[in-house]
Amino acid sequence: MQSTGEPPLVLQRRLLRACRSAAGRLKMADSLGTRLTGRQLLMRILAARSVLARVLGPDERMVGVLLPPTAGAAIVNAALALMGRVAVNLNYTTSQAILDTCIERARLRHVISSPAFLARVKLDAGPRLLDAGGLRTQLTAFDKVAAAFHATVTPLPLLENMLGLDRIRPDDVLTVIFTSGSTGDPKGVVLTQENVGSNVRAIDALLHLSTADVALGVLPFFHSYGYTTTLWTPLTLDPAVVYHTDPRDGQTVGRLAREHHATILMATPTFLRIYIRRTPAEDFSTLEVVFGAAEKLTQEVSDGFEKRFGVRPSEAYGATELAPLVAANVPPSRHVPGRPVDAREGTVGLPILGCRARITDRDTGRELPVGQEGLLWIAGPNVMQGYLDRPDLTARVVQDGWYCTGDVAKLDAEGFITITGRESRFSKIGGEMVPHLAVEEALNAELGAVDGSLVAVVTEEGGAARGVPPADRP
Repeated sequence: MQSTGEPPLVLQRRLLRACRSAAGRLKMADSLGTRLTGRQLLMRILAARSVLARVLGPDERMVGVLLPPTAGAAIVNAALALMGRVAVNLNYTTSQAILDTCIERARLRHVISSPAFLARVKLDAGPRLLDAGGLRTQLTAFDKVAAAFHATVTPLPLLENMLGLDRIRPDDVLTVIFTSGSTGDPKGVVLTQENVGSNVRAIDALLHLSTADVALGVLPFFHSYGYTTTLWTPLTLDPAVVYHTDPRDGQTVGRLAREHHATILMATPTFLRIYIRRTPAEDFSTLEVVFGAAEKLTQEVSDGFEKRFGVRPSEAYGATELAPLVAANVPPSRHVPGRPVDAREGTVGLPILGCRARITDRDTGRELPVGQEGLLWIAGPNVMQGYLDRPDLTARVVQDGWYCTGDVAKLDAEGFITITGRESRFSKIGGEMVPHLAVEEALNAELGAVDGSLVAVVTEEGGAARGVPPADRP
């Protein structure tokens, strides 16, 4: 345990400790049949690191990863991190043109993927492709023996020194995540060790994670929500994780939850709706923590999920530029008796550990008092380093360490945040700011929409439609 006053360990050092601690118990599994203890996981990460060190150029800083959430994708990300390289997880649900733009902007020489997977998602990595399956065939007997020895026997301080982890600093870049927002122009969000690491520490403080926890990993790593919560959180803390490549596959997700006694599910309200319809109730009987984020978590979804599975989803909030978590409601199962109220339905919760929130007037920039509605700004260790090679865009949204979320919100006396809309999602009518979200909700209720929205409100100039905010939210 770290002594008081010591800086937090970088994620790579926490990864080594977490794998050593879980040496003989399940640490990672997936729907492809992979099952790894902490020792086996660390062996595979170290072996992958050895192969990648031979294949990648010594000056190759950023490396593309185009894989669905599996144990293999997690191992590749971890191996690159142990090398001090920057993993750029690319969106496999986007168009070829956008993918090519992201590859060009990150100046990627290699993209680690699978030809079979690329064919399935109808994308092409071109000559940059590094076949993940082919990389496995380059493992030598020495790689395997060395990985097993270092994963099991080498003292941690010596292993950290051998891997150069003592040279990694909190402000070193860990990843770049591309987000296009409403403009359709991809922006690379540069996240540091401390950006993601502070989020991981905050999640642990919120949920009091333990070796009894098993997380369902259904979110893609190209999204900051999945990257932080289902990749780095289980890699560096006590819980195990089980991955599935398709979050819409309610039956397989349910089977994995049942077989591995899953306790934690991070998802979107859209996926929660799918599970309400397609997942047998008994499959989620061990769930204790369910979060619905990236979209507004409606009462209809919360009620439906609780009625079917006996656990009520909690709402959280964030932005890719904030690594991504900003605020969360603590689930009842993780509330510590005697502590102040840490959940309030209808809000997105309290700011996480280390974060501060303020509300400013949309016209004057003046900070507003409690209860008044305005622009939401966030400061803390999770504020991104900036947009890749775009200091002009960074300067627009980050001022004196505060990030402008673009969301319209208000704070109550206890600090709970209520999101009321986006700045780009308001129209001025008769001198009054009318939120599109409120109009949409009224129209969809009148039309009887029960599974998503039937109506989206836009401005005459073609303002952003619902679900496509300027900053992608987790």
